[in-house]
Amino acid sequence: MRLAALLLLSLPAWAQSITVSASQQWTDTSIDLRVGDAIVITAEGTLQLPQAKSCGPDGQPRGFRDLLKVYQVNDSGLGTLIGRIGSSDVALPFTIGARKEIQVRRGGRLFLGVNSGSNDSLDGQYTATVEFTKHGPENPAAVTYKLPTVTLGMIDRIPRRVVDADGNPGDNTNFVVVGKEDNVIDTFKAAGWVKVDKDTKEAFINGLVETLKKQSYVEMPMSVLTLFGRPQDYGLAHAEPISVVAQRNHLRLWKAPFKVEGQELWVGAATHDIGFDRDNRPGKKITHKIDPDIDLEREYVGRSLEETGSVAKKDYIMPSDPSKEAKTATGAGFHSDGRVMVIYLIPAS
Repeated sequence: MRLAALLLLSLPAWAQSITVSASQQWTDTSIDLRVGDAIVITAEGTLQLPQAKSCGPDGQPRGFRDLLKVYQVNDSGLGTLIGRIGSSDVALPFTIGARKEIQVRRGGRLFLGVNSGSNDSLDGQYTATVEFTKHGPENPAAVTYKLPTVTLGMIDRIPRRVVDADGNPGDNTNFVVVGKEDNVIDTFKAAGWVKVDKDTKEAFINGLVETLKKQSYVEMPMSVLTLFGRPQDYGLAHAEPISVVAQRNHLRLWKAPFKVEGQELWVGAATHDIGFDRDNRPGKKITHKIDPDIDLEREYVGRSLEETGSVAKKDYIMPSDPSKEAKTATGAGFHSDGRVMVIYLIPAS
């Protein structure tokens, strides 16, 4: 009996067809995916685009006009079939096109849509077929990972604030990630975070290259802040083209000078740029304005990483000397509950 059940789990279960209309942003497939599922999505059909053009599920090749638009998936062209698993604000849309195989690492409802900007007028529909090639367990056994323990003493060894080049205290250090460098950066990348350029020269070159490739540029540099006596090891951002100049989720990462039971510890400071503000430092005029409730950005970082299916555990530690009310290096006030979020990545096998 058990053997028969195992065989059923290993065989394709069924296929379902879904009509995806270009007139609505997302189509609810009513298909709930679970961890371990493997599906193949195929699609056919034709959409009518502006200027008497048309395209199939692979969408229209990107052009220079696409650089001035904000799509759900900015690296794909107008009319491309796209998907999303889950409905949270950190569920990352992805390109499907005419065919895509998906290994599900984070369960949730499957949504399908058509890549387009807010002012695009598209007509028509695609017929997408979702076929299960493997079913994950309905009631998966709890997985216990051997994880190191981040202690209060370790958190207290981390400065509560980063500083600018003049030594002015700035953002809170509000989260840490336990994991190897490659695993940490790959997880952020899978969650939709991109490495920002290090300086304006690099930004100009990369922006030009992205433009020539007709790809969106979202890697605009961020200012250099220091922790442990050195600049950030990585600057990462979540942003949309066009609005990236004024608004983006962003963070800085530093490798801690100590380890957690042999594991690397990465210290982060995350804030959300929401516009522009006056810079109160001498000789400065304007800077980015951050959301003063910085805990919202801390939680955004945590949820985005959890969506990748690579987080083994998330915890919080209250430092002995929490930073709850302060000002950035540019003079803007912010507030926090003072806790540091601790993210343990699934150990690399």
